Amino acid sequence: MSVGERVAFGEYVRARSGALLRAAQALTANRADAEDLLQATLVKAYQSWDKISDPAALDTYVRRVMVNTHISGWRRRRLDEYPTDEIPDSPAADATGDSDLHDVVQRAVDRLPRQMRAAVMLRFYDDMTEPEVAAALGVSVGTVKSTVARAVAKLRKDAELGADAELGGGFSS
Repeated sequence: MSVGERVAFGEYVRARSGALLRAAQALTANRADAEDLLQATLVKAYQSWDKISDPAALDTYVRRVMVNTHISGWRRRRLDEYPTDEIPDSPAADATGDSDLHDVVQRAVDRLPRQMRAAVMLRFYDDMTEPEVAAALGVSVGTVKSTVARAVAKLRKDAELGADAELGGGFSS
């Protein structure tokens, strides 16, 4: 691999590591496992970096490597839990609150129209800039800004209505 290709790889990693870590975390649901998955993915991508001819396909290629690496991990995984007669002294952390919040947010995003959902996911989940979102969706930057603004307003309104319903204010039939 030439020095120029190594520099291009380093620039790619610096630019996309945040989005790639979020994608890995979505796959693993655990920050430590996500970091390990991202590291293994980047090692594999680096080894075949010079074989990628289309720069536009870099994200797609790296994400595919990540998914394949994650699936390979499932297949290799062995049982690390063993029965015991001793109960641990300290209770395990309860992650149901985070899970509940994630479910509520996911359901709210799923209720958005297709264009709004795509814009919000690209802008905030994949951490793309507005021009990048516009290019991915084939619309103008102004359309992305207004679509995202309307989507966020709709999500806020849904959140307020949900909070009112929980407090008993809700809707009257």
